[in-house]
Amino acid sequence: MGEISNEKLFQELYLCSTEDKVEELLHKYPDKFADKNWAPLGGNENMFGIVRNQQSSPIAALVEKVTNSIDAILTKKCLEKDISPVSNDAPQSMEQAIKMFYPDYKNWDLKQNRRKQSEDIQIIADGPPKNTSVIIYDNGEGQHPNQFENTFLSLVRGNKINIQFVQGKYNMGGSGALVFCGKRRYQLIGSKRFDNSGNFGFTLIRQRRISESGENRRSSHFEFLKIENEIPNFPITELDLKLNGRKFKTGTIIKMYSYQFPVGYSGFAQDLNQSLNEFLFEPVLPILTVDNKDRYPNNKVLELDLFGLKRRLEDSQSDYIDTYFSEDYDDELFGSAKVTCYVFKPKTDKHDLKKSKDIIRSRFFKNNMSVMFSINGQVHGNYSSEFITRTLKFNLLKDYLLIHVDCTSMNPDFREELFMASRDRLKHGEEANALRDYLGKKLRKSQLDEINRRRKETIGLESEDTSELIKSFAKNLPKDSELFKLLQNTLKLDEKKEEVKKISSNISKPKIEQKPFLPQRFPTKFDLFHKKEGINIISLPKNGEKIIKFDSDIDNDYFDRTDEPGELQLSFLKIKRDKKDGGDQAGVSTEASGLLNVTKSSPNNGTIKVTLEPTNNINIGDEIEIRASLTSPGKIFEEIVLVKITDRESTKEAVPEPEEDLDQIGLPKLQKIYEKDWTVLEERGITMDRKTVMYPSSEGDKLEEIFINLDSHVFLSHRSKLKNEDQIVTAQRKYISSVYFHTLFLYMITKRRNYTMTRLKDGIDVDVTIDEYIMDVFDSYYSDFLLNFGMEQLMGALEE
Repeated sequence: MGEISNEKLFQELYLCSTEDKVEELLHKYPDKFADKNWAPLGGNENMFGIVRNQQSSPIAALVEKVTNSIDAILTKKCLEKDISPVSNDAPQSMEQAIKMFYPDYKNWDLKQNRRKQSEDIQIIADGPPKNTSVIIYDNGEGQHPNQFENTFLSLVRGNKINIQFVQGKYNMGGSGALVFCGKRRYQLIGSKRFDNSGNFGFTLIRQRRISESGENRRSSHFEFLKIENEIPNFPITELDLKLNGRKFKTGTIIKMYSYQFPVGYSGFAQDLNQSLNEFLFEPVLPILTVDNKDRYPNNKVLELDLFGLKRRLEDSQSDYIDTYFSEDYDDELFGSAKVTCYVFKPKTDKHDLKKSKDIIRSRFFKNNMSVMFSINGQVHGNYSSEFITRTLKFNLLKDYLLIHVDCTSMNPDFREELFMASRDRLKHGEEANALRDYLGKKLRKSQLDEINRRRKETIGLESEDTSELIKSFAKNLPKDSELFKLLQNTLKLDEKKEEVKKISSNISKPKIEQKPFLPQRFPTKFDLFHKKEGINIISLPKNGEKIIKFDSDIDNDYFDRTDEPGELQLSFLKIKRDKKDGGDQAGVSTEASGLLNVTKSSPNNGTIKVTLEPTNNINIGDEIEIRASLTSPGKIFEEIVLVKITDRESTKEAVPEPEEDLDQIGLPKLQKIYEKDWTVLEERGITMDRKTVMYPSSEGDKLEEIFINLDSHVFLSHRSKLKNEDQIVTAQRKYISSVYFHTLFLYMITKRRNYTMTRLKDGIDVDVTIDEYIMDVFDSYYSDFLLNFGMEQLMGALEE
């Protein structure tokens, strides 16, 4: 082949749709791609391990590329204002950067404005659907060709370490996507500086395998193209790179060939858009995902902006979200954090329960993240739904609860120990364990407890008396047997006084007439509950906590909504130390975390709760005057309380445990379900149809109810073969008792042996509860076996 210009070489590389096409091009121009024209990535062939140990999933790695694009655009905006990004004049956070560089950013809530802005960061599909290549464009600062090796091609250099308003710090994250670029790891990078100075430069990165190195090497290494000892470049005014709505003039363009997407991913405007929305929970800039008609000719939606899962959740509130609330924590453990809980409806208006559950899973839990930990809107780690079942013990909410933990304002030292450097998963360390325990403790006492209770109470089924079944079982159970101990440790025990409680609960109580709550967009009142004239004194035990309630008329989402939110602020007015510690100490502070751990809950039908807990820095006898301020446009509502630290709460005497008694054993409630009851169960999020044999319902570790479907196909088919009523009654008793007790012991043994289970679904390991596992066992012919094969049939089969 003859000599080819740099411009022509870039154009041909860019038009390659897959890594195979790139491979053909390398053979087409052997002189351009000779061994002498490749240099090690990061300046060192030993950087292979750093690249390989980045993000653990292709989507998380792709998110890092998008994050780099956001950083590049914010840096460009800073430079355009003639402000050094590392100076004190530059924004000190991403939030400040958006307000400074995009004063009209709230207009992005309007679709046409958001769509226009999103064109500055584009994620574009190329190649056939089963061998997709990814193009990422940003209208950011760009780089001169002679700076490529210090920016795009460097590792652990920390070229953004002193810029406070960007996400990336060490310049590693962007390299994580390389391991997902096909088999040969081809990645094309092109860039031109934002001020139009210098040429457009480009390079190609690839992996050189051990067998290709020609030396006795122990591992592969990554290398980049460098022709005649410089990054190839050429002058441009603009380039037609098939971008959406524009030509390329300045900024950066990256193409990753034959990207290894998870199984089941198809269109960029659907699957990828939804997945990126999860990892970018609340990005500061909108992004555009673009597919093309050649790939999906029947797809009507080929271009779609994304602006984070938070906005999608709020936009979808009427269709999918039942309720959501937040809690702000100021704690000596980690500093400050905000936790928002989104609770989904079991069933939407347009779909049945199963379809609703599938839609919720695909749109909001595509990456199996039930608890998301984010910094500046990007998810850095997560828990799966096992946190909801094992730590919170809210089994009914397993598939209907999404929790977001904003770690942006956490203590930097604590936060650094919390996440891996790859920013896609939590460390397994002391800090992570302490935070998990803290969240479990707080959220179990939050509004979630009431929501979970309401879900349970929605079922109005009348359970038939199963006492004879239970008594018959209990009579034959030796009190000192291992089986009895197993039951005691696994099942929920009913107190002896249950009957007494039932009697007392029937005593009629005067009904308290509740005034209807009429929420307002902005508050018109803010009052301390049980407010008295003069100084309102709150006693706070040194080893306890105190909940302070305020009465308001504000919307429940006032603290959390994107448009015109409000805030509850706590500040110290005066701190009076006990005399033995040295007199009075007056001052004003907006942070209470030094002396008090504080939890601020979002409004709940007019009630705003603040929980106070003393830290180790405060003593008995100390007094703190606190001002609580509820912000509102044009007005601030205030209440002042005096908190006195009192002696420790007296420890309650341990109540002696009653002697073990067979009458005390409480087996799970047996609920007989017919077809007419299925719709009632749906209100609780329980699916039941002809294929369903049973549904075990647990609360945390305790098996509480077993729903047995008497209109299942298995039982109806078996019953149809019987000749008379006696046989049908006998078969039903056998069916009920077999399903009930087999469920019981399968549950107990699985729980006692501490099994944890996952199931592969769409290429992702999904956590499975014991309830779901047992239900699946019965639905998979096990119940058919129980009905048709008793011991005598099995013995007979063996004798034959």
